[in-house]
Amino acid sequence: MDTRDSNSLLEEDVCGHIFTVSAAMVGVCMTVIGILRLVITIQKINTLADDFLAVDALLFLTSCILSYLALRSRGYTRMHRIERIADGIFILGLLGMGAICVFTVYEFAVV
Repeated sequence: MDTRDSNSLLEEDVCGHIFTVSAAMVGVCMTVIGILRLVITIQKINTLADDFLAVDALLFLTSCILSYLALRSRGYTRMHRIERIADGIFILGLLGMGAICVFTVYEFAVV
C-alpha cells in the first residue's frame, strides 16, 4: 500500500472521529445547559456558564461541519487542510469545556 494511501485513510479515520465526537459534544453541551437552567431556576441564582456552554456548542458544531466537509472533499491536500482546522476548533472546544467545568465548580462553591 502506498504511503499516501495509508495517510489518506488515517486522515479519513481522524475526520470520522472528529465528526462523531463533536456531534455528541453538541448534545452534551445542550444537556448541561438544560441542567444548569434548572438549577438556576430552582436556586434563583445567575451564572454565565450556560452562555459559555452555548458558545462551546457552536465551536463543536463548527468542528463537526468542517470534519464533514473534509470527509466529502475529493482532494487530499484540501481534505488535510480542512481536517486540521476542524481538529484545532475541536481542541479549542474541549479546552473551553474544561474551563467551563472549573468555572462552574467555583461559581457554585461560592453560592
